[in-house]
Amino acid sequence: MSRPTSGREAPSDGGPPDPDAIRADMEATREQLGRTVDALGHRLDVPGRAKEGLARARDTAVETYRESPPVVVGAAAVLVALVASLVIWRKR
Repeated sequence: MSRPTSGREAPSDGGPPDPDAIRADMEATREQLGRTVDALGHRLDVPGRAKEGLARARDTAVETYRESPPVVVGAAAVLVALVASLVIWRKR
């Protein structure tokens, strides 16, 4: 992993590095670390991600229904019939 640089380099004569360059490098590192922690937090938030997935699925279903209600109603009827036939078949 490469370190972020501020564009300011230490003097080539071996003298002490520029304090402003060090501060800028530290700030860039802090920002990168903050983004990394946020990304890890999002990945580890399983309940939150599940809620987001459910909300997306619900929005997709609602949008599909708005665009073509007969297709959605027909698909739901087929699904209910399939489940009912499976229940009846399993009881025999």
